[in-house]
Amino acid sequence: MAKTIINEAACKGCGLCVWACPKKILAIKEDYTNAKGYFPVSNQDPDACIGCAACAIICPDCVIEVEK
Repeated sequence: MAKTIINEAACKGCGLCVWACPKKILAIKEDYTNAKGYFPVSNQDPDACIGCAACAIICPDCVIEVEK
């Protein structure tokens, strides 16, 4: 099973990974901001991750890792 690791402290919430995810399991947290004031991304359904790493590839700040 694949695992998505998101560094929420460094995430700027740009949403590119949300758009890139083929399973549509990533979402911007609307009720939480990190120390920099951004709304980071979170994985809403970790068990549905297929490990394609599209989110990690498109992330401009390299805050996402995918383990298989």
